[in-house]
Amino acid sequence: MGPGFLEAVYHEALALELDTKFIPYYHEKELKIKYKGIDLEKRYYADFICHDEIILEIKAINELNNVHISQVLNYLKATNKKLGLLVNFGAKSLEYKRIVN
Repeated sequence: MGPGFLEAVYHEALALELDTKFIPYYHEKELKIKYKGIDLEKRYYADFICHDEIILEIKAINELNNVHISQVLNYLKATNKKLGLLVNFGAKSLEYKRIVN
């Protein structure tokens, strides 16, 4: 599709692509956050969780920065998952980062 669309457009298109490839996923999955063993009211929402193991966070911005990487790391910590993918559709060329917890 190229850059220039809203993030919601990329969400919808990516969900269609995952469906056509038969990749199991959750979309905008609620993630609970615990503090001292107690669930907090605040929740995170991962854009996608694929194969029940991989957090896939997408952006539609000019460029990725450390704040976006930290967001994925927080999602990994909250879920005890090991692998996250951060993908940016908004740059001139597709950007992605593999993030391991």
